[in-house]
Amino acid sequence: MSEEPGTLERAVEATLFAAEAPMSVEALAGHLGGLALGDVREALGLLEARYRARGVHLVERGGRWHFETAPDLAHLLRREKEQVRRLSRAATEVLAIIAYHEPVSRAEIESIRGVQTSAGTLDVLMEAGWIRPAGRREVPGRPVIYATTPDFLDHFGLASRRDLPGIDELRAAGLLDPVDEAMEAAMRFEPDEADESAIGDDENLAD
Repeated sequence: MSEEPGTLERAVEATLFAAEAPMSVEALAGHLGGLALGDVREALGLLEARYRARGVHLVERGGRWHFETAPDLAHLLRREKEQVRRLSRAATEVLAIIAYHEPVSRAEIESIRGVQTSAGTLDVLMEAGWIRPAGRREVPGRPVIYATTPDFLDHFGLASRRDLPGIDELRAAGLLDPVDEAMEAAMRFEPDEADESAIGDDENLAD
């Protein structure tokens, strides 16, 4: 590849525009002939800055890069009103627990919540593309453990899980009920990997 200034940036730009899915730095480097990862990161940084004031932005979500419509222009591309599907309280709690403590098993989620979690709740979150099975815990019974997905980060506008808000931020934004001690405990709880027993009664199984 020519070392002419701008050539690498243009190659990365063209590759991302043509890609069917977001690409990691490693994938880009391999696609472009085994380039140095540092060179690809530098090109991505230049492109990100170049597109910052444009109608599309170059963004990183979960270590993968893609172009997306600038947030302030997204409404121009909507041709019809979207039907908002609100998560149940149980699904919201489960998603929060997985996001803050991944990877976690269903029994660990139940231990944090204090009630059983229906399979339907996990199915809803997997159908939304926000969580995924992430292997099995190496304890008796080898339960499945769950983690969030790049789609979860993309939907909530997070570059990584390090960008998840803390309790003080949630409370300041009015998103944490002062009496909701269960959610605060969920965000601080350290699951006991050896405790795979479910406790409590199931909440609404239709969640």
